[in-house]
Amino acid sequence: MDWGTELWDQFEVIERHTQWGLDLLDRYVKFVKERTEVEQAYAKQLRSLVKKYLPKRPSKDDPEFKFSQQQSFVQILQEVNDFAGQRELVAENLSIRVCLELAKYSQEMKQERKMHFQEGRRAQQQLESGFKQLENSKRKFERDCREAEKAAQTAERLDQDINATKADVEKAKQQAHIRSHMAEESKNEYAAQLQRFNRDQAHFYFSQMPQIFDKLQDMDERRATHLGAGYGLLSEAELQVVPIIAKCLEGMKVAAAAVDSKNDSQVLIELHKSGFARPGDVEFEDFSQPMNRAPSDSSLGTPSDGRPELRGPARSGRAKRWPFGKKNKPRPPPLSRLGGPLPSPLPNGPPSPRSGLDPLAILSEISKSVKPRLASFRSLRGSRGTVVTEDFSHLPPEQQRKRLQQQLEDRNRELQKEVDQREALKKMKDVYEKTPQMGDPASLEPRITETLNNIERLKLEVQKYEAWLAEAESRVLSNRGDSLSRHARPPDPPASAPPDSSSSSNSGSQDNKESSEEPPSEESQDAPIYTEFDEDFEEEPVSPIGHCVAIYHFEGSSEGTISMAEGEDLSLMEEDKGDGWTRVRRKQGGEGYVPTSYLRVTLN
Repeated sequence: MDWGTELWDQFEVIERHTQWGLDLLDRYVKFVKERTEVEQAYAKQLRSLVKKYLPKRPSKDDPEFKFSQQQSFVQILQEVNDFAGQRELVAENLSIRVCLELAKYSQEMKQERKMHFQEGRRAQQQLESGFKQLENSKRKFERDCREAEKAAQTAERLDQDINATKADVEKAKQQAHIRSHMAEESKNEYAAQLQRFNRDQAHFYFSQMPQIFDKLQDMDERRATHLGAGYGLLSEAELQVVPIIAKCLEGMKVAAAAVDSKNDSQVLIELHKSGFARPGDVEFEDFSQPMNRAPSDSSLGTPSDGRPELRGPARSGRAKRWPFGKKNKPRPPPLSRLGGPLPSPLPNGPPSPRSGLDPLAILSEISKSVKPRLASFRSLRGSRGTVVTEDFSHLPPEQQRKRLQQQLEDRNRELQKEVDQREALKKMKDVYEKTPQMGDPASLEPRITETLNNIERLKLEVQKYEAWLAEAESRVLSNRGDSLSRHARPPDPPASAPPDSSSSSNSGSQDNKESSEEPPSEESQDAPIYTEFDEDFEEEPVSPIGHCVAIYHFEGSSEGTISMAEGEDLSLMEEDKGDGWTRVRRKQGGEGYVPTSYLRVTLN
């Protein structure tokens, strides 16, 4: 079925339908264009959002980038940025493949439609013109017939009139004959015109207009097919970016799974661990009046060395245990303001406890001679106006060591690069000397000299940073040893070398300075008096509960600890109770506590 056969008389309907189809095509093009603008605006807003939340500093200079949370967030922002790029690609494909092509095709369709309808209107005008000619010839024939009939009636009336002259009769007959001849010619002309019009009309309705309608039908079908393809391009543009968008979403999922809270906690420690020793306890100041009490068998007394003792049964020669604590655990020594050990007591300190004073009176006298010292967090933090030095001495010890280690690694890399470059230049010089046509060996001398100068400079810098690093490590290990002895906290496993608890602390000079200003008594600086009493306990033979191997070397310099060498087999006597220390026994004899992190433990 086609329009030429079925819609031969619906010229205006076909005209309206084809115009509606082109308008629909234009509406779709406009829709896709606005959709493209929406996609571009969406992508632009996404990129602006990503730019707003991306870190301003480079990742290598941003300490926050070391946290997995920040890395995952940056990765999500990058995936969103890639997602925005895919939206821009969708907008670009829609703009080129849909908007431009369909707009161009719409113009072509409009021109073709205009041509077909111009042809149809021209054929219609020709048919109308032939019909008008037919009507004119028909009216002329009708008029000539009436005049011929009228002339014939006039001639017949004059012929019967006896008063009419012969000349009048002849003239009337001659006029009737002329009119009759003219009517005959009009009849022939009308017949010919009618025949011609019928032929033109048949050609118009059966050939010419059906062909035009068929062309319009073909044009409209091609337009609809092209429009359907344009509909498909809308989804095809989306499907093309679906794999990339899926990768973006998968990347976001991976970034979310990459958040490691434990590692972030460790990173925070690495970034901000100062290496300072913890501040000491604040001493108790007793402002009550000293009271003299007569010593009795039930009261507390003190031995001659100034340490209070618990009166009771005779002491045995066995090892002692601290009350409410583990056997021979490292005892926290007194702390100074900066974390170092307190100086020795003055010779003219408090009176001997043998003088008959009660221990509370002794404590009161001691507290009066000691000023309270509290290490605040403010003293451990650098001020805002700190001057940055080349050896990073303005930083806390641990951070100074890390920065120096980083600088040393950078210098070593640069040194190795310069050494490799020097070797390459030497080889190139040898090649030039063997084959002069490849180049002049003398042209490499300036570069070789420059490389040698760089090597010497970097070696000096390496030596300088190594010296600074050794000094910083000694400070860190010293502070770590002090903290271990005071707070019974095990040291962290060493990164490359084991800790040397015998290294000197850089804060010793400041502690000595404080000792000259604040002369405390060493006995009064230990622990509170009620935890300083020693008790005798009956020891029972204990069998090992497992064995362990020392991963690192440990120098047990604090009270209650024991030394061990790397790789040494030890017997496990007591598990870690949560304080980071494990009691072990050496095969050569000796028993004490070592850091749990320094051991590889196997239980029986």
